[in-house]
Amino acid sequence: MSIRITKIFLYTCFLGSILVSCKTKKPVTDEQPAKKMVKEEPVAANSGATPSEEYTQEIPETEISFGMVLLPEGTFTMGSPESQADRKLDEGPQKEVSVDAFYMGKYELTWDVFELFFKQNKEIFVKLDDDKVMKIDAITRPSPPYEDPSYGMGKDGFPAVSMSAYSALVFCKWLSTVTDKFYRLPTEAEWEYAAKAGTQTAYSFGDNVEDLDAYAVFYKNSNNAYQKVGTKEPNPWGLYDMHGNVAEWTLDEYKEDAYANTENENPWVTPTVIHPRVIRGGSWDDDADKLRSTARRASSLNQQKRDPQIPKSFWWFTDSNYVGFRLVSPKEQPTPEEQAKFWSTVLDE
Repeated sequence: MSIRITKIFLYTCFLGSILVSCKTKKPVTDEQPAKKMVKEEPVAANSGATPSEEYTQEIPETEISFGMVLLPEGTFTMGSPESQADRKLDEGPQKEVSVDAFYMGKYELTWDVFELFFKQNKEIFVKLDDDKVMKIDAITRPSPPYEDPSYGMGKDGFPAVSMSAYSALVFCKWLSTVTDKFYRLPTEAEWEYAAKAGTQTAYSFGDNVEDLDAYAVFYKNSNNAYQKVGTKEPNPWGLYDMHGNVAEWTLDEYKEDAYANTENENPWVTPTVIHPRVIRGGSWDDDADKLRSTARRASSLNQQKRDPQIPKSFWWFTDSNYVGFRLVSPKEQPTPEEQAKFWSTVLDE
């Protein structure tokens, strides 16, 4: 896949509108009924405000669903202070960033949802409107993986892993078509805003790494495998596994100096290459420092070392059983035209 660099300028003007305007079995715990916020106000970085509106997205013609939590628009300090232990240079300079309101997956995306996509279960959706069926059928889906992408670590209630960023994005387009609601990956700024959840500490629960065991699946407690989603305590905004379990794809191309060069409103480093892309959150196979709210990781060809296909697969990263993703849906939904431009940009259509 080759992303056309010339598209960046053409689509910079609609990025703001995409990010602004940008029901499968419950994974672990029962979803609570949607609760409406009495009043929506911007959230400050250290306000401690807790989002309270949720919804459950049902997948048509299935019994599968997943939960989404509303994160109100707000401003926060992106990056880490120089005084933070284990800080890396690419986590700065710190800057004040504002993001528009968006819904984010309460849990990392699970296999039951993702397998509806890559197993090409078209017969499930034949009862939908003909126009929608045609659109679904027109979306290319992955060839079968070379081996079990879960590496035997589990699928029922476990996070989906081993997909490329491209595969995750095509899944988002497929899901948007099936549900009539726009879904995508989070930008790096949105992901960090959600992970920090109004805090300025290394982790959403504070700076004491001794407390990490209660909130995260990581190398010390994972027994060399990911765990079912939602087995640990959530962050202050009700999001589970933002630290650890599986690392998560974002929309951004990785650049070490990104913070010095991006906008302060809804920043997004539009990808122009397959690698490197930004991965966040740390995983079951990582030490504690990689799970900090500000820790960044760049994808690379090393994630496809054992891929027997020449050229390497667009869909599966054979050596990425520690990477999955989490869904985002903008509170203000983009128009069909804006969505089409977005998919054209991120999927080179």
